[in-house]
Amino acid sequence: MSLLHIDNLRKSFGSDVVLRDLTLEVPEHSATVLIGASGSGKSTLLRCINLLEEIDDGVIALDNQEISDPEMNPDDVRQKIGMVFQSFNLFPHMTVRENIELAPIKVQKKDKEEARTISTSLLKRFDLFEKAEQYPDRLSGGQQQRVAIIRSIAVNPRLLLLDEVTSALDPVLVNEVLSIVRDLKEDGMTMVIATHEMGFATQVADQVCFLDSGSIHERGTASEVINNPEQPRTRDFINRVHQSGRL
Repeated sequence: MSLLHIDNLRKSFGSDVVLRDLTLEVPEHSATVLIGASGSGKSTLLRCINLLEEIDDGVIALDNQEISDPEMNPDDVRQKIGMVFQSFNLFPHMTVRENIELAPIKVQKKDKEEARTISTSLLKRFDLFEKAEQYPDRLSGGQQQRVAIIRSIAVNPRLLLLDEVTSALDPVLVNEVLSIVRDLKEDGMTMVIATHEMGFATQVADQVCFLDSGSIHERGTASEVINNPEQPRTRDFINRVHQSGRL
């Protein structure tokens, strides 16, 4: 059964059509990976799912509820969706622990003791407990991104969106971020991931979608889309990624 259903989604910025008649099903407890060149619509799609962008047409449904309905309260929807950006977006004036505890306290109305239990458990699990009282600028880029992911799952979301979470990192730090995503995959977290890391996509994806000019041109398993693409546009993209060393 699909946790996320998108039907004929369209999104434009002025005369620039960014998403065109895009349809996507994301089964519960699965990882869907979006690949495609910069400007293909991957990030805009994630922002539309999280209601950060208003759509022009189509339907976005989560748990069989149309969240793209203008009558929906975006804040209520975002309690069910976690989103992690490539630029971390941690609050610099808050410690690591405070960043993680903010949403459980402010959004879910948990008391400070319960929020502390959540943050402690997650920080210990992902080997960042010793950084709990430090500020983000004292962390490496990889550590900051891991904290951003922990913050997004502290509210136990139904769906996790990851937007190029390794693109701002030194290659040496990429694996420590991808390891936490692999752990979440093993936990059964439902995820939609935009990435340029084809090797990572091969490891975690249940479904790979190749986007080009705002449409899904090919979808299937990682083996099908990345290792044996059928469409010429997909083959061309994969060849270019291979030449860049990301495959």
